[in-house]
Parts: sequence; C-alpha cells; structure tokens
Amino acid sequence: MSEKPTALLAGKNSIRRADFLAATTETDWHFISCDATEEAERFPEAVAQADVVIGGGRFNVPPTNRLKLYQIPFTGYDWITAADLPKGVVFCNTHEHETTIAEHIMLGMLEFQVGLMRDTDPMMRAQSYNGRSISAGPMHRELRGQTVGIVGYGHIGREIARRCKAFGMSVMAVSRTVRDEGDLVDWYGTVAELDKLVSESDFIVVCAPLDDTTRGMIGTEQFAKMKADAIICNVARGEVIDEAALYAALAGNRIRGGILDVWYTYPSKKDPNPWPSRFPFQKLQNVILSPHNSAWTEEMTTRRWTFVAKQLDRFVRGEPLQNICFEGEA
Repeated sequence: MSEKPTALLAGKNSIRRADFLAATTETDWHFISCDATEEAERFPEAVAQADVVIGGGRFNVPPTNRLKLYQIPFTGYDWITAADLPKGVVFCNTHEHETTIAEHIMLGMLEFQVGLMRDTDPMMRAQSYNGRSISAGPMHRELRGQTVGIVGYGHIGREIARRCKAFGMSVMAVSRTVRDEGDLVDWYGTVAELDKLVSESDFIVVCAPLDDTTRGMIGTEQFAKMKADAIICNVARGEVIDEAALYAALAGNRIRGGILDVWYTYPSKKDPNPWPSRFPFQKLQNVILSPHNSAWTEEMTTRRWTFVAKQLDRFVRGEPLQNICFEGEA
C-alpha cells in the first residue's frame, strides 16, 4: 500500500483507543474519529475517507469503493449480516476474552460446590461455626469427579475445558463440527447429540454463538433431561436458552442452580438499569447473577486492542487477516 491508509474509529470505545493504536501499530496509519451514534449525519462522509472501520454498532455503512475492512473490537456479531455491508468489505471480530470468562465460570462452579462467599463467610460473621467438621453442620462438595458439558466448543469452551481438567473433572462438548482435542475432551459430539450432554453433565456451560440455529436450543425438553443436581451456566447470549424454560427450571428447583452472565433485557437510554428479564430471576436464591461482565478485565482489554493493532499491520502488509466472519454483499 503506497499511501498511508486511514482507519475510522467509530464510536466512543474505539475513539478512546486512538493513542494506543498509534503507539502499538508497526505500520503508519492516519486515524480519524466519528461517533456514529451522536454524529450520524457526518458518518457517511467519514466512511468515504476510510480504508478500515474500527468499532461496533448498528451503523448505516453507505456504499463506498475505498472501505475494505470492518473490524469490531469484540466477539459477538449477531446484530449485523453480510447484507448490511457494501460488497467485498471483510468483516472481522476479536476474541481474547476466553481467559477471563473461563475464570468467571470456574469461580461460579466453585461457589456452588463450596459456598464460601454465600454460605460460610456470612455464617462466620453471624458468630457460627456451623460446618466446621463432619459432626457440625453440612459438608460442602468438590469439583473433582464432576462432569462439565460445554455447548459450543470454541475459544471460550477450550479454556473452560483446560481449567476443568486441572480440577480433575470430566469434559463433554458439542459443537457444529467435531475436532480432535486429544486428552482435553473425554466425549465430543455434534449439536445433534446435545441431549446426551445435558443428561450426563453436572455443569452445563453454554458458549454457543447466537444465530437462527442456536436460538432457544436449550428449552423445556432439555431441562427435563438434566440431572436434578445440574447447574446451568450461560456466557453466550441470553436467547440461546429459552427464557421461560430457564426460569421455570430454576424457580421450580427442577435443577440445582444457575450461573448467568447474559440476559434478555439490557440497558437503554430510556432505562439504564432494567431488570435483566421479564421473569424475576433476581428473587431466586439458587442463581448467581452478573451483568454480562464476565469478560471485563484490564488484561483482556489490552489483549483485544493489541489484536486490532496487529490486524491493521496485517492489512497494510497484505498478510492474511485473522478472524474473518464474512464479506459484505450489499
């Protein structure tokens, strides 16, 4: 590429990273900024100047002969399709969140087995030695010997499997295609074999991306097949699990509990702090709730933006781009 390429930082999150990208890229770039949400009228003009758009959101990307790459600095892209981008524009996403999400899941699993923060610590603060020994109160459990079933075995699923193996757990997984994972997975099937996984797992962790084939893939039928002691964990998208079926299974104690980080209702300008569902999950004592923040660490953010910088370098050098999701068709 003979002249210095231009990258459009679209949105507040990307605009904040301008200095980091300038310092981290090894190739020369001209960075311009436009908050497409608040400067919608200026966005088409900005896109026309750009070789690359970095950002994420429901932006109306106008026809352009110059734009070649739309890079989002996060993973999920269920909000956009090839029909939303000009023909030939390559759309790429970014991962780098698998470590922190896997740690979040392990924390939740340990809490259900040990109860340190929700049970033991509060009892001690209430002047109780309940649970001190076999003869003094209930005992807690171990992860060793338990089975985890991972639904959607990609970057996140693999990191969860590694950690579960370190705890002496058995690992089952399903995905669209089966890959050779060596000793990391004890049983690996296709999505068509989901019922086997949910019926044999003590912990079911949902990591599958949301699309037409995965929406509601876990519903009343799957909950009916789960062990009474099962824990359902969702770090994918809320809608991968049927909302009503999930609430019924937890509220009715059909399963033991849930670790839920993704939801059905999200903040908006009109309501910045809504309840996460039309059902009162917040009233259930057998659920660990978090506001879709399992990925948010400083380290993860640095890894993501470092990936974006390296992607820009690959673009300039004509090297193969990573994490290509699709090409525009509009």
